[in-house]
Amino acid sequence: MKNIAIIYGGYSSEIIVSEKSKEGVMTFIDETKYKRYPILITNEKWCTIIDEEEYPVDKNDFSFMVNGNKIAIDFAYITIHGTPGEDGLLQGYFKMLNIPHSTCDTQAASISFNKFTCNTYLKGFGVAVADSVLVRKGHSFNGNDIIEQLGLPCFVKPNAGGSSFGITKVKESSEITPAIEKAFTESDEVIIEQFVAGTEVTCGLYKTSKKQEVFPVTEVVSKNDFFDFEAKYTASKVEEITPARIEDKVRDRIQSISSLIYDILGCKGIVRIDYIISDNKIFLLEVNTTPGMTVTSFIPQQIEAAGLDIKEVFSEIIENEMS
Repeated sequence: MKNIAIIYGGYSSEIIVSEKSKEGVMTFIDETKYKRYPILITNEKWCTIIDEEEYPVDKNDFSFMVNGNKIAIDFAYITIHGTPGEDGLLQGYFKMLNIPHSTCDTQAASISFNKFTCNTYLKGFGVAVADSVLVRKGHSFNGNDIIEQLGLPCFVKPNAGGSSFGITKVKESSEITPAIEKAFTESDEVIIEQFVAGTEVTCGLYKTSKKQEVFPVTEVVSKNDFFDFEAKYTASKVEEITPARIEDKVRDRIQSISSLIYDILGCKGIVRIDYIISDNKIFLLEVNTTPGMTVTSFIPQQIEAAGLDIKEVFSEIIENEMS
């Protein structure tokens, strides 16, 4: 049996989400085909945990010793949300070690993780995005000028981050500076985006050398002011409808755009892309190259709605990269 590492943790606030995704991925990878090893990566340690005992990972070759036996990893399934699993750092490390992994390579990960860069890049290919402004830590900014350019309300977000940490929906001009400072606690860059009213949807997909699967679109109806952290991880605060209640032609367009974005960026593995539909126009929100994988996350919902077996999907992704 091949040894599969399920890598979780990370260096950001999203570690708590990554831990939940690890639990999901452990059940999604077929234990009859693979030996599964959860590996925790934090600023303090890299280790695998077996029967509540920690075994340190040798960073020279990403192996570890268990009872005198050296365990070498054949494939890395990355389910770290945020740095270093979503921004290209781990991808570069595994590339140097020649260990196949589940996500896109360094360049695609780096571009997609930076919301402002990704959206600006894709805009050049005709993808519709909301107007935005980028502010870097240590650089001066004028909140009134930003509001004059983007209008109110607007969204202030960490430019590199996810799970809605550090996001504020700004409704009054007095809120813009505190919102930017809050976002700086999660990222050294902050993106301020024009508010686009409409229906929020998300679409997952994956491609291998033999096939491509674009999943049914999910409609997201938050009972909070927007799809914030609480709404994402509290069932009573959100309604997730798969398939989405949208016209077939709009669904087809979203799936087509998602496939195009996947190819433009050079994605690999399972990717989820979020949108807002406003007046029948489809605006890109962001590209998630290591989407949430808890048992209630969007991707497992969409795989089930597509009539696919989730263990077979994960096996296809693993075998495609190891072939």
